[in-house]
Order: sequence, then structure tokens, then C-alpha cells
Amino acid sequence: MKDLIVVTGGTGYIGSHTAVELMEAGYEVLIIDNLANSQIEVLGGIEKITGKKPPFEKLDLLDRKGVMDCFDRYPAIKAVIHFAAHKAVNESVEKPLMYYENNLLSLINLLNAMKEHGVRHFVFSSSCTVYGQPDKLPVTEQSPIKKASSPYGNTKQIAEEIIEDSILSGDPFDAISLRYFNPVGAHPSAYIGELPLGVPANLVPFITQTAIGIRAELRVFGDDYNTPDGSAIRDYIDVVDLSRAHVTSIKRLISGKNKNALEVFNLGTGKGLSVLEIINAFVKATGVDIKFRVEDRREGDVEQVYADTTLANRILGWKANTTLEETLRSAWKWEQNLRNG
Repeated sequence: MKDLIVVTGGTGYIGSHTAVELMEAGYEVLIIDNLANSQIEVLGGIEKITGKKPPFEKLDLLDRKGVMDCFDRYPAIKAVIHFAAHKAVNESVEKPLMYYENNLLSLINLLNAMKEHGVRHFVFSSSCTVYGQPDKLPVTEQSPIKKASSPYGNTKQIAEEIIEDSILSGDPFDAISLRYFNPVGAHPSAYIGELPLGVPANLVPFITQTAIGIRAELRVFGDDYNTPDGSAIRDYIDVVDLSRAHVTSIKRLISGKNKNALEVFNLGTGKGLSVLEIINAFVKATGVDIKFRVEDRREGDVEQVYADTTLANRILGWKANTTLEETLRSAWKWEQNLRNG
């Protein structure tokens, strides 16, 4: 029997791409999602790519009994990849209690279900926001964990502490925490991609929606940062490259190659690009001009952050290989496919 991997938030952006990569690597996948920030039609896109629709459970992870019952129904669960969380930095500043309740209680309920059902392997969807505004760039896994600049970032810090404390207490887990930088792009097939509900909080879908005419103009938050062109700098990583790191992590845990009960890896390209550089790169890659206007800085945003990926390259044997041009073209192809039905 193939190993069954639970993917929480599996109809979401990164979760759906990871489900595809897992299935193409030979794993069985169970998707759990409450569809609060995603759509059920994503399962059809996964099926078009892989030839198989994964089993799906509509479930809110805040429902502790529901989570336990779900694990009861699937005794073959071998590992869990946990994506399901609220994730908008600016929204978390406005609604901190909602973020703490959702992001932390869902994790606790999941870990309790794993413990009760003897599921040992856990991959956590973390974030570079745990580093706050770093004193030194690029960021390594040994960089200090600073006070988070947003409640969202703080939930990721606390979540990692919960996982580590559970392991140190003797709970029979091993875990890998993957600290993402900025996932962008879509599957090359254009059957799945980023699907924000309402006004996008992330840069690239805002660019593609502007390019196709849904948004009148792109909003650039700040041009007075201490960066070469004044706009904020991030490390933009292709979502398929990112998803493949989860497959590698699952293999590492199941095979017992992990050296520590909790391992942490940065996932990025190792290169920082500004907002204005991304806009120019999109125009160059697609030939579509983008109208934008500069607004005040957005609360909770850091000035610049990008990854040192040496550890993930060496230990996981993983590397981001997709070019920025390919990534932006995939995002544009997905947007066109989405709007054209």
C-alpha cells in the first residue's frame, strides 16, 4: 500500500501544487480543507494534471472532534503536511485574535490527532516572517528569531515553538519546518495556480489581475525604503519548486534520515528582487504593460528579506531551478486560463 499523506489546506495555492507533486511522486494524498480561502474546483485541476482526484474532506481544523473522527476514517495516514492557516500580513494586523485562534488551535488539534493515531511525521508550512527585519542578509536558519512584525508572523513563531515543545516533551513526532520566502507562479499546465478571493494581498496575482483588466492599476506599497529603487525587496520562489521541497521533506522523514526531531530549512532562491524589478520582469516576460501607483507603506511589511538556501541545498538535496521569466509566464498563463474559463 502506498503511503497516505494528509495535506491540510490542500485546495489552497501551495497545498494544491504540493498535492500534485506528491501524487506524481507515487504517494496517496488526502486533502483536508474548509474552503474558506479556496474553491472545490481546484480538485478538478489536480485531477487534470495527475489523472486522479484525491479524496477530500471538508473540515475546519478548529473542530477537534471532527479532526479526530477524520483520522479514525483513514488509518493508513503516514504523515501530515500542514498548510491550512490564515496568511495575510495586513489582515492579521487588523484581526489579531482571529489569526491566533485559527492558526494555533488548528495546529494543536492536528498534533493531538496525530499523537492519538500514531502518526509520526509532520511537515509544517512556516514563513520567513519569523525572522522579522533581519540585521544581516541573506537570512540563514541560524539568524535570530526577532519580534514578529505582524500577528501572522507571530503565529508562525509560536507554532514552531509548539511543535518543538511537543517533541521535547516526548511526544512521538519528528518534524520539518519549511520557512518560505515568497511563492509565486503557477503549474505549467495552467490547471492550478494562485486564486485569491477578493483583492489580492500578494504582488504577482495583483500584477496579473491588473494586466488582464480586473484591477485598474497595481498598488505599490512604499517607494521610500532603503533599497536601490526604494521599493521593498523579497525572495520570489516558484511555487512548483517550493512544492517539490515538501516531497523531499516527506521522503526524508519517512526514511528516518532526519538528524534532529525538528529540522528547519529556508526555501527561497537566494536572491532578493524589488517590487519594481518584479513589475519590470513581468512586462519583459509577457509584453504586457502594467499601470501602477505608489501608496504609503503597508503596516507589518519588512523592508527586505531574502534567503540563504545552503542548508536546504545540501541536506535536502533541493534547489529552486525555475527562472523568474518562466515563473511569471506561468502566472500570466494561469490568469488568462482562469478568466477564459
